[in-house]
Amino acid sequence: MAKQVIVIGAGIIGASSAWHLTKAGARVAIVAESSAGGVATPNSFAWINASWGNPETYFRLRIRAMAEWKRLAKDLPGLPLAWCGGLCWDQPADGLEAYAVEHSSWGYGIERIGAKQAARIEPNLAEFPEFALYVAEEGVAEPVATARALLADAERRGARIVNGTVDRLALSNGQVMGVVVSGETIAADEVVIAAGAGSPAIAATAGIRIPIETPPGLIVHSRPYKKLLNGLVLADKLHMRQTAEGRIIAGSDFGGGDPGEDPEAAARELFAATKAMLRDADGLEFDFHTVGYRPTPVDGFPIVSRADGIGGLYIAVTHSGITLAPAVGLFAAREILEGERDTLLAPYALSRFA
Repeated sequence: MAKQVIVIGAGIIGASSAWHLTKAGARVAIVAESSAGGVATPNSFAWINASWGNPETYFRLRIRAMAEWKRLAKDLPGLPLAWCGGLCWDQPADGLEAYAVEHSSWGYGIERIGAKQAARIEPNLAEFPEFALYVAEEGVAEPVATARALLADAERRGARIVNGTVDRLALSNGQVMGVVVSGETIAADEVVIAAGAGSPAIAATAGIRIPIETPPGLIVHSRPYKKLLNGLVLADKLHMRQTAEGRIIAGSDFGGGDPGEDPEAAARELFAATKAMLRDADGLEFDFHTVGYRPTPVDGFPIVSRADGIGGLYIAVTHSGITLAPAVGLFAAREILEGERDTLLAPYALSRFA
């Protein structure tokens, strides 16, 4: 008998988990309040990378996730995925150098470049950095379109999508038996909570605590415009990229910065700074801003594991959802269906907070 699994959440982590479970033969229901893409996912900068001040164990998980994106793209042709490269100078030179030395020793493909090479990579920058790092293997996945593609293919393979609000988890004798959605109970052998910032409230109905913070991040979006950027640009206090449909999206860092008291004013200021960084951008127009709340476990690292002390409940909550999604989905499906926990997940159990 195929295992019945409910996945709560239709963001990138929920979509990947549901797709991998369905593909592996489970009978899956995805429960979501909002449309495909969830809440945090549409407000994501969508950078796929293994960058920045991470310990090597976390770097290894991220590198594996980058490889899993390539596998996923083969399984789902047409995913809006681009390995466009990342050009980075958002730290002082000594910080960049230390990062380059460490990550290069771990096998990350970092090139040190000067202004001339920067101009070849991103000719439309108004000024070129004297010293920057370039990682050709970094990329982006258009977040909502990717989540939708995963969910649509999961549906094609037999998963069903249930729109509604989760009232609570249904419990019996220390075991999760399903989910109560808008007053109706849906039974399941296993429940996966992948609802981002909404996860703690759902887990709390079974007495489980998920310690996360949800810092806000302001990101500005231009109207679609001619191609100005080839890849990711991670400059000092300004990160930007251009989407497949030509929008420039930017934040004061890749997660966006604090929107402050007046997000609209902060957005206009950020957009002006973005425009000033680009040449040939006279016609570039501000369209809208988003403020996303990133579900970030209090120690900054993913929570991907079963919940201790209760049967039939799996938690998958992380910042860096875009980078990690294909690996988290694959590993969660294997652990739920075969009882095998991938060694790369070893540091990321919920029990570490106990």
